[in-house]
Amino acid sequence: MVAAENFWASIASQIGGDRVSVTAIITNPNTDPHAYEPTPADGRAIATARYVILDGAGYDPWARKLVDASPSPARLVLDVAGLAGRRDGDNPHMWYDPTIVEHVIHRIVRDLSSLDAGDATSFAQQGSTYETAGLARYDALRTAIRTRYRGVPVGATESIFVDLANDLGLDLITPNAYMKAISEGNDPAAADKATVDSQIAGRLISVLVVNSQNSTPDIQALADRARALGIPVVHITETLDPATATFQAWQSSQLRALQAALGQATGA
Repeated sequence: MVAAENFWASIASQIGGDRVSVTAIITNPNTDPHAYEPTPADGRAIATARYVILDGAGYDPWARKLVDASPSPARLVLDVAGLAGRRDGDNPHMWYDPTIVEHVIHRIVRDLSSLDAGDATSFAQQGSTYETAGLARYDALRTAIRTRYRGVPVGATESIFVDLANDLGLDLITPNAYMKAISEGNDPAAADKATVDSQIAGRLISVLVVNSQNSTPDIQALADRARALGIPVVHITETLDPATATFQAWQSSQLRALQAALGQATGA
């Protein structure tokens, strides 16, 4: 099995257990998945895989090209965007949407069972265990943040945080167009930039969430201004950090940092 990104690979590996060998292409936390240039070895890995997981929605177009370059009727392909009903131009950071993660877990169980019917019971059990035990801390932290900090205004530099903010009930007031532009490596509109600057200057947000894998000098300056005004800055990443972490350990660590920052900002 090959996953374009290591967060999906982590989930698939824990469901498949010792019956599945999973290779992730994007593994380095310092790599920008948007701009990744695949190697010949990546192409060979996908060409020989029986199961491929890619994110889709324009996030990893190189992965789709590799799949299309080596068609195989024996290979299953999970395009997460297709599963979630998202298209190019929509928010592609679907691993930050807990509902989509749940759907992916169920689809992986189904697909692995289709490829290896003899181990279907094992895949179902491991998928269930992963949802109930593996993600227990992740689920508990989300519930705790939602319960205590629902409605708290926050800011974010990129759309990577949008789905999780919605799940947590936080009031993400950064203009959507600003977050989308930064995520795609574009300059935000002057009016959106002015809005973000004023939200920080006026301390209208309690916490600023920054993607540390795509931190430009402008974003670093924005974070510095927030800190100078006493607004906590929380760093999140697009891929597993450290690269050896599980999906749930990585996400839980970031949620704990967010929880602490919200507590610091609100005194609650």
